[in-house]
Amino acid sequence: MSNSIFVSSSCVNNRKIAKSVEELAVAGFSNIELSGGTNLYADWKTELLQLKEKYGLNYRCHNYFPPPKEHFVLNLSASDDSIRERSISHVVDAISLSQELGAKEYGIHAGFRFLPEHTKLGQQFDSVELQDEDDAISRFAEAWNELKPIALEKGISLYVENNVFSSANKRVFGDANPFLATDTKSIAKLNDACEINLLLDIAHLKVSCVSLSISFENELNALMPQANYLHFSDNNGLADSNQGFTQSSGLYHTLKNYEYAGKTVTLEVYDGSLQETLDAVNAL
Repeated sequence: MSNSIFVSSSCVNNRKIAKSVEELAVAGFSNIELSGGTNLYADWKTELLQLKEKYGLNYRCHNYFPPPKEHFVLNLSASDDSIRERSISHVVDAISLSQELGAKEYGIHAGFRFLPEHTKLGQQFDSVELQDEDDAISRFAEAWNELKPIALEKGISLYVENNVFSSANKRVFGDANPFLATDTKSIAKLNDACEINLLLDIAHLKVSCVSLSISFENELNALMPQANYLHFSDNNGLADSNQGFTQSSGLYHTLKNYEYAGKTVTLEVYDGSLQETLDAVNAL
């Protein structure tokens, strides 16, 4: 397996992170991105370190990992100070964990202009009054600029992942985009405020482009040169369904247009086609 290709721990569905990691390791995957969907339990960190040694694993942490004692939505732009401070503390913990695990990159999702419930992540949210976009960007940037020197001191590169604006949420919010950093223009706004490293999620971008009625190919052309860290999966353009793809897929033929030297890719494939997708990405 190429050192430039990781697989998300969410590709297998277990509540204990060590079980997910070992399942992937036994299947031959040695580069594993530790992500959400698991619960906190005793000795999880010790188990991860033991598995790293046993199977020669490389880790990186992502967004909602390590799992908090009580689930919440990580949101550095939150208008609620307690949620925002909790989000900052979570990122600080993830930076420290990354250093312990020997991971060099840590990516989080861009902020929200409302306070979503964690039980509705990936689903349709309820209609609410939205936070002013400039205020949300300002609060995110202030937190980001607080976190960057902490990460730098520990040798960790921080990344911001573009959010997904689904068709279901488009029906709820209309033209008022409730998410930061979904497309070239909104990513540029956030970057102007705090100079982010972009983690470009291709599947998120595909869905957001449909909701925003803009060209996926044009957006890729603009954003791909900005990103050296990518997330790959496929979908129907309406929702982020984490499907895989093959060399005969339309997405594969779109992605063939780009160079991948110096980039790393994480596969986020939940439909059982992880190996087929890996073969396609290796072919790229």
